[in-house]
Amino acid sequence: MKVYNYAIAGEPVQVKVPEDPHDLIAFRSWLEEANRRGPIGLDTETTGLDIYSPGYRLRTVQFGDRKTGWVIPWEWGGYFVEAALWALNTGQKFQIHNAPFDWAVLDRHAPGVTIESLAPKTIDTRLKAGLVDPRQPQEGGRGTALKPLMAWYVDPKAPDTQGDLTAVFRSLKLTKATGWAGIDLTHPTFLLYAGLDPIFAARLDACLDRELDMLQVRPRLIQYEHEIARICAVMQRKGMVLDIPYTKALDAQLAEEAALFEAKAARYGVSNVNAPAQLRDALSAMGEEWAPDERTATGALKVDKAVLHRFADLDFQTGKRLGQRKPNPLAEAIIRSKRAGKWRSAYTQTFLDVADSEGRVHAFVNSMQARTGRMSITRPALQTLPSSDQMIRRCLLAEEGHVMISTDFAAVELRVLAALADVKRMKEAIKAGEDLHSYTARLVFGEDFTPKHRKISKGIAFGKVYGGGAATVSRQTGAPVEDVKRAMAAYDRVYPEVKRMSNRWQREAYETGMVHVSVTGRRLPLDRERTYAVVNYACQSAARDCLGQSLINLENAGLLDTLRLPIHDEVLASVPAAEAKDYAKAIEECMTFDLFGVPIEAEAEIGKRSWGSLYGADV
Repeated sequence: MKVYNYAIAGEPVQVKVPEDPHDLIAFRSWLEEANRRGPIGLDTETTGLDIYSPGYRLRTVQFGDRKTGWVIPWEWGGYFVEAALWALNTGQKFQIHNAPFDWAVLDRHAPGVTIESLAPKTIDTRLKAGLVDPRQPQEGGRGTALKPLMAWYVDPKAPDTQGDLTAVFRSLKLTKATGWAGIDLTHPTFLLYAGLDPIFAARLDACLDRELDMLQVRPRLIQYEHEIARICAVMQRKGMVLDIPYTKALDAQLAEEAALFEAKAARYGVSNVNAPAQLRDALSAMGEEWAPDERTATGALKVDKAVLHRFADLDFQTGKRLGQRKPNPLAEAIIRSKRAGKWRSAYTQTFLDVADSEGRVHAFVNSMQARTGRMSITRPALQTLPSSDQMIRRCLLAEEGHVMISTDFAAVELRVLAALADVKRMKEAIKAGEDLHSYTARLVFGEDFTPKHRKISKGIAFGKVYGGGAATVSRQTGAPVEDVKRAMAAYDRVYPEVKRMSNRWQREAYETGMVHVSVTGRRLPLDRERTYAVVNYACQSAARDCLGQSLINLENAGLLDTLRLPIHDEVLASVPAAEAKDYAKAIEECMTFDLFGVPIEAEAEIGKRSWGSLYGADV
C-alpha cells in the first residue's frame, strides 16, 4: 500500500492507496469503522468536466474522514471497482463538495450507483457554503470552491496541492484541460491531491455546520437546496436530443456570417471587431456621439452592446429595428459578427463537442449559483440565449413522438415585488387580471398613455426589480433620461410601498452587518455602496424560490421525468404529443400558488418537437 503523509492545520493526516486485494481488506475495515462514527467524505477524479461525452473516464474514487483519505484506483478494474462499489453502497452518509458533479459521474460510470441512491445520503458542503455566503471572491465573498474555503476555515496552506498539481501538469507538457486524463494514475502528487479532497470535505462540513448554526440558517432551507440540486441533476442526466444535421449546418452558416461581417467592418478600418480602441476610433470618425454616461470607469468611450445597439438603431433585447435614427452600418456589422462568433463557440460547437454517444446534450444546471440563489446553466450556457432566439433553440429536440412545452411564470418579479412590499394598487391590478405595465402607464401617464409610455413603465418596473437606474432605463427604452426621471418619480408616488420597503430593508441591513435575510431565510449580503440593490436581491431570490418550489411540486406530481431544463422563470418539458394538453394543465397547476395573498401563476405553451418551435421555428 502507498501511504502519503501530510499535515492540515498542524495535524498529521494520511492518504492511502491500496495496491492489492490485501490492502483492500484494510480499506473495508476502515470504512466500516468510519461508517459507525458518522459521515464519510467522498470524491472522484475523472478525465475532465464533460461527463457524458464519448471517451470520458472515471479514474479514482476517494473516501475519507478527518484524518485518513483512501484513493481507490477505479481504472485498475477488478477488485478495486468491486471495493469502491461496496463502499458506495455501504456508506450511510457522504460529505461531497459539489455533489451534483460526483452524483452524475458515479451514476454514469458506476454500475448500480444512481443519483437516486446517492442523493438522500449526501451532505453537499458547496451548498452549505453558499448558504453561509453566496458571494464569489470578486464580490468580496469566500466563494464556494473547496480549496479556498479550506484555506479560510481550516488551513491557509490547503490550496497548495492544487498549485503543485498544476506545476506537474506543466512539467509533463499537459494543460489543465488535458492533465486530468493524461497524468499517470500512480503519480504521487496526483494521488495526494485526490486523497486530500474527501478529508477536506469532512473537515469543512463541521466548520460550516457551526457557522450555519451561529447565523441561524434554517435547517429546512439546507434540506430544500439539496432537494433542488437532486432534481436538477436528474434533469441533467436525461438531457435533450440534439438535431445533429441541423446543428452542423447552422454552425457552418454562423461561420460564414461571422466572416462576412468581419470583412464589412474591415472596410471601415476595423481589423479586429474585439478591439475597443479600433471601434471607438472608427465610430468617432463616422460622426457618432456618446452620451455623458457612456464612458467606462477610466473615462474611455464605451463600445459595449448597449452603445452599439443604439448606434445601429436596434432594440437591445430583441435586435429589431427601432426606427429612431439612421442605422450605423459599422455598429451593425460589429454586432452581427460578434454574435455569430459567440453563438458558434458558446452553442453550436459546444453542442457538438459535449453530445453523448446517443446524440444527447446534458447541460449542467448549477442549482444555486448567483448571489440571490438563482440557477445557472453551463456547458452549454443556455440561460444566456436572447429571449427571442429560435435558431439556437431549434438545435434541441423533444423525444421522438413528443413535443416541447414551455411553462413560464406570469410577471413573477413584479408579483413577488407586490407580495413582499404589500403594494396595494399592484395587488389589486394582479387580482383583477390587468396587464401590469399598461396599468402602471395609465397611473403614471394618464388614460391616454401610448405604447411608448407603456415601454417606459415596463423599463422602470424592471429597473426597480433588477436595480437599474434612469440611465439604464433610458438606454433600454430609447426615452430621454429626464423623461425617465420624471416617470420614476411618478412611479414612486403611485406605488409608495416599494420605496418605503426599500428604505426599511436598507436600514435593517446597516443594523445586521449589511445582510438582508430573504423571505425563505436566505442570507443576501449587500454591498455598502449599493444598498439600494436590496429590492433587486429580495425579489430575485424569492422568484428563484418560487421556481424551486415549483420543481418540487412537479416531482411530487410525478412529472420529473418530463422535465428537461429550468431556465430563468421557465420550465421546459418533453411530453407525448397526444397528451400534451393534459400535461400542460398539470404543469401549470404545479407552478401556481399563493405568495402572501398574491397569486403566482404560470402559463404553458405547447410547441412542436424543437425548443425553437416555441419561438417561431417550423419544427
